[in-house]
Amino acid sequence: MSFVKIKDINKHFGQGDSYVDALSDINMDIEKGQIIVLLGPSGSGKSTLLNIIGGIEDADSGYIAIDGEKIEDMNEKKLTQYRRKHLGYVFQMYNLIPNLTVRENIEVGAYLGKNALNVDELMDTLGISGQKNKIPSQLSGGQQQRTSIGRAIVKNPDILLCDEPTGALDYVTSKEILKLIEDINKKYGSTIIIVTHNDAIKNMADKVYKLRDGKIVSEYTNESKTPAAELEW
Repeated sequence: MSFVKIKDINKHFGQGDSYVDALSDINMDIEKGQIIVLLGPSGSGKSTLLNIIGGIEDADSGYIAIDGEKIEDMNEKKLTQYRRKHLGYVFQMYNLIPNLTVRENIEVGAYLGKNALNVDELMDTLGISGQKNKIPSQLSGGQQQRTSIGRAIVKNPDILLCDEPTGALDYVTSKEILKLIEDINKKYGSTIIIVTHNDAIKNMADKVYKLRDGKIVSEYTNESKTPAAELEW
């Protein structure tokens, strides 16, 4: 049984002349511990799909099951518990709490998990121990994104959802963040789903889904992955 099963997902926005099919008949099977890349241009539906997997948006039809549990069968309380238990989110905009330190921002995530990771050990893994007492405005973009990843991963979620995690970063920092995501996958066994328009990132994935106009136009498994540190674009 797939760890994440996405079956016949459809989603539209708007009415009448503004009606848009955002997703059409999306089917995916994701195994536990895989790195998945959802690749496509702006407007292809990849972020909408990520939001549905994350329980942030509802699909019009179809279902998503994680470890055999269907999202649409959950009431609001169960959905909140599902997000806390299973999911960590990393966004292009870091969404850090501006008046909290690096350590405090990460601890916010720790309070949400029953099996939280050790914060100090995680900051070492993330390479931000030296910044632990700084607030976000004192950090570089890369340090803010590392903190954001720390907050998402500290509760030890099954799945890390990354929406354009390198979108606001320069080339060198982007590769550092991708290597960090790769290291987290290896160290903690997290299943990672990365949404990106950057074609090079697909080479570090176990499996790639290409989306266009709300449809999966191709999918394949990488027989030999490229380490994140060796990606070029």
